Amino acid sequence: MNIIGHRKIFLTISGILVLAGIAAVLVFGLKPGIDFVGGTLWNIKLSTNDQRLTTGDVKEFFERDLGVKNITVFPAENDSFLVRLPHISEAEHQNYFSALKNKFADAEELRYEAIGPTIGKELKRKAFWAIALVLLGISLYIAYAFRKVSYPIKSWKYGIITLITLFHDITIPTGLLAVLGWKLGIEIDTNFVVALLVIMGFSVHDTIVVFDRIRENLSINRGSLDLPVIINNSVNQTIARSINTSLTLILTLLALFFFGPITLKYFILTILVGVTLGTYSSIFVASPLLLFFRKIDR
Repeated sequence: MNIIGHRKIFLTISGILVLAGIAAVLVFGLKPGIDFVGGTLWNIKLSTNDQRLTTGDVKEFFERDLGVKNITVFPAENDSFLVRLPHISEAEHQNYFSALKNKFADAEELRYEAIGPTIGKELKRKAFWAIALVLLGISLYIAYAFRKVSYPIKSWKYGIITLITLFHDITIPTGLLAVLGWKLGIEIDTNFVVALLVIMGFSVHDTIVVFDRIRENLSINRGSLDLPVIINNSVNQTIARSINTSLTLILTLLALFFFGPITLKYFILTILVGVTLGTYSSIFVASPLLLFFRKIDR
């Protein structure tokens, strides 16, 4: 495959997707979950003898009968509901649950989580630092791993390109979550941060494999082949491994997405999209960028 020869097409596709992801975040924003802003997440199972309850029925009961405002209700597995409320006290929790049992005789509480706004802010701060420190550690590791590479591309440029591909791999799924938050009310929580960290780890692994093969071929073919030929040959030598490795994970994630618990559905979706993009970027983005960075003043 002449990947380097068609690099402008691949980089243009990636550029469009990244810009779309950034635009989605700027326009729609990300809906923070209770992990970051505080609140209550309540998983309840309700039923009636005469009809099947909908999310609208549950929301109407909380707003009309209990006087709760700013409530969001999502369908969950086993005909249950996920109810997102502002932060409530334990006394209010018990009062609400008593009212539910009076209204719905078979009311069952499956899960209850309450996080105060102070804890939410602390989690948000730690999530930011976790991502920042991972990015810093990755860039330092790449620069060290390729420290003996000086021709024709400096080692620090490998680190910069890796960070660019990571930005590519996490921006697009983040934009997708922004759209889903706007359309379906999907919120981001600590699972979203974990998903981004998983994506970064997988993407870096794939990119390093390709870069390492390029480094080996540069040493073997120094002076005998042009850089574009060496990069293209290196990518073709690793492309089968990259796709096969990614495919095994993608198949597993697809199974979890369709048959796994609904509470992890969008967590799995984020990783699935990120892993697919990570495979794409290591082959069609990271390697072509080496040629671009070669032209930058050393």
